[in-house]
Amino acid sequence: MAFLRTVSRCNSLVPRKVSSPSGGSCWSYAKSEQFLRQYGMHAAGNRGPLPSALLAALNHRLALEAHPAEGRRWRSTTVAAAAPSSAGLQAASVRPHQQNDNPSSPERDPLDVGFNDPHAAFKSKTTLELIRAYFVYVLCSSEFLVENNMKLMKLTQAILGDKLFTLLMKYTFYGHFVAGEDQFKIVPTLERLRSFGVKPILDYSVEEDLSQEEAEKREVESSLSSTGTNPGDADSLPQYSVDKTFADRRYKVQSARTYFYLNEATCERNMETFLECLDAVKGATFGTGITAIKLTALGRPQLLLQVSEVIMQARRYMMDLAGSTGNILTHHKTIQDLERYLGHVADKAEVKEFLKKVTSDKDGILHLFPWTGIINEDCQLSETFRVPDPVTGQMRRLISKIPPKEEEMFRNMIRRLNTIVKAAQDLDVRIMIDAEQTYFQPAISRITLEMMRRYNTEKAIVFNTYQCYLKDTYKEVCTDLEQAKRQNFYFGAKLVRGAYIEQERARAAALGYEDPTNPSFEATTEMYHKTLTECLRRIRILKDTNVDPKKIAIMVASHNEDTVRFAIEQMKEIGILPEDKVICFGQLLGMCDYITFPLGQAGYSAYKYIPYGPVNEVLPYLSRRAQENKGVLQKIKKEKRLLLSEITKRLAKGQLFYKPKGKYVPI
Repeated sequence: MAFLRTVSRCNSLVPRKVSSPSGGSCWSYAKSEQFLRQYGMHAAGNRGPLPSALLAALNHRLALEAHPAEGRRWRSTTVAAAAPSSAGLQAASVRPHQQNDNPSSPERDPLDVGFNDPHAAFKSKTTLELIRAYFVYVLCSSEFLVENNMKLMKLTQAILGDKLFTLLMKYTFYGHFVAGEDQFKIVPTLERLRSFGVKPILDYSVEEDLSQEEAEKREVESSLSSTGTNPGDADSLPQYSVDKTFADRRYKVQSARTYFYLNEATCERNMETFLECLDAVKGATFGTGITAIKLTALGRPQLLLQVSEVIMQARRYMMDLAGSTGNILTHHKTIQDLERYLGHVADKAEVKEFLKKVTSDKDGILHLFPWTGIINEDCQLSETFRVPDPVTGQMRRLISKIPPKEEEMFRNMIRRLNTIVKAAQDLDVRIMIDAEQTYFQPAISRITLEMMRRYNTEKAIVFNTYQCYLKDTYKEVCTDLEQAKRQNFYFGAKLVRGAYIEQERARAAALGYEDPTNPSFEATTEMYHKTLTECLRRIRILKDTNVDPKKIAIMVASHNEDTVRFAIEQMKEIGILPEDKVICFGQLLGMCDYITFPLGQAGYSAYKYIPYGPVNEVLPYLSRRAQENKGVLQKIKKEKRLLLSEITKRLAKGQLFYKPKGKYVPI
């Protein structure tokens, strides 16, 4: 049913007229129901005329979406009758109005690249919000409070009760780190961000509060095939095996949310949530926003494990062909090279059939498998990934036999992702697919790249995420940039330091495979800067050759001000302007405001990662934010100093009730 609702949602994006009882022209029931669902007014079983107050809200929405040209108005057509909640009508009435600022001369401030200007950092905040922020950071500096924060929150909730606890959280941690409870209550926050030159990346941050035992049980069960085989059996790679010690993927992870597979229905609900995020981004940000998603929320982890191992096994096969290491694109091998490698077995019928399916790009560079097929909803994994043995000529599988039910699960996962990305394309909103653990990442990156190939034909809709704490990040980014160039699609990337480094190191040591991470913080910084510089260099080449520089779009997602400063300096040195709209910057809501807001007010493309969700259901997210802030005490120290400076100045000027008024236009 969730899938049918999604089809209805996508179909309802196409305007369709029906005749009203009065003979007038009006919008269809499907469109009406979409609006009702979007505003939290779920259809009831009975049908009847829309209340007049709701009609006014619907007409207001139409005006915002610029549909008045044909004189369309919502009429009392027969739709599912539901008494509109006051919250729903209020949400409809506070939809943001598009600013009339002249885009040719928007307000811009000079940028202090030292990020030491407290006024630029906090003029978007009320004085009471600054006091709250300072208080939250003081609490985050306490090791005892941070280490026991979840226990303390639950104890406080038990003592105060739900209502008082919710109120307390809204005035402290929740109010600082979370934008609101639903897609309507976050609108004022999004409007204020926009007025100060900052755009949103929306994330519905509800997390299950699972025990370690329950998390391990779910992960082990969902990572084993129904045949009872482990993806790491036989001669497979140990990195892609299931190990109960690391089954709780939250182990030593502070800055990333974790999804644990329960069943296919849960994945359908996750898809619906992501679609609602897209609706919220489109409605509240005029298409400038982004939605973040995780692939592990959309399907069974075992399938990602198996596809990841196939990719690495395929790379090993190609390394044998190339007689070296690295990705096949760096060796420029052709189909003729493969035929020579197979030698005397190339005449066998099965080998000939295999060679017919091998593809190449416009330069003749070999692609062992038709990877585009992996995002087709009729893909059969077991039959796709087979290669001939160069000695015997017999075809061998790079993936263990997958039962039909699990093949269907993989197709369901791809269908969900296709549905989300197609909706993003229709709404002109961008999607950022988050990076995850290295044993999932080869599959995630391959699927994301194929989504880019399919959907990034006119602009960057889909972005992949690259974690710079990994040794192979520079090589992976260069390879993907090269594929985007040769196959003529727009490349989108978010560069991050990474969220799983401690877990990755511990897992590699325990399972006996090479540590995939850089040895130090400095090495990770060097990797980040090297990768970013290569992207900027290629953008400059596009500009110099009169090719659309937006063929490459990069988000510098970092709370490290040295990295942000490096990016700005490299942009100037290489000759890339903020107006080129190819480089943007991103930080979490409630963290490093002294970086984000000065950037946005100076005309750079700046984003805040905006979590939202009910108080009780985002407690795990808040717990991680507290732990993450404890780990970056230097940044907290600077933010506290700037906060205290701005609070002191305002109180000295009698600005206790300072009201922020921004007139900036995001680039």
